[in-house]
Amino acid sequence: MGEKKNWRVKTFTTELRIFQTIKELEVLDDKVNRFMDENRVKKVVSASDTTTTDNTGATIGLIRILTYET
Repeated sequence: MGEKKNWRVKTFTTELRIFQTIKELEVLDDKVNRFMDENRVKKVVSASDTTTTDNTGATIGLIRILTYET
C-alpha cells in the first residue's frame, strides 16, 4: 500500500476594483507565495481561481484555492 499523503487546502480572497486588477493580482500572488514559504509547502497539488460577482453579474472578487502537501 502506498504512502499516506498529508494534503491540505487553503483559500485566499481579494477584492477586485476597476483599473487596479493587475496590482491586486500581484498582491494575491505575494500572499500565496508568502504562505507557502512560511508553511514549508513541499508540493502544490492543485491551484485554481474563481471569481465572485455582484447582483449585476460584474466581477468583484477573486478566490484562489490551493491544495498542497506538507
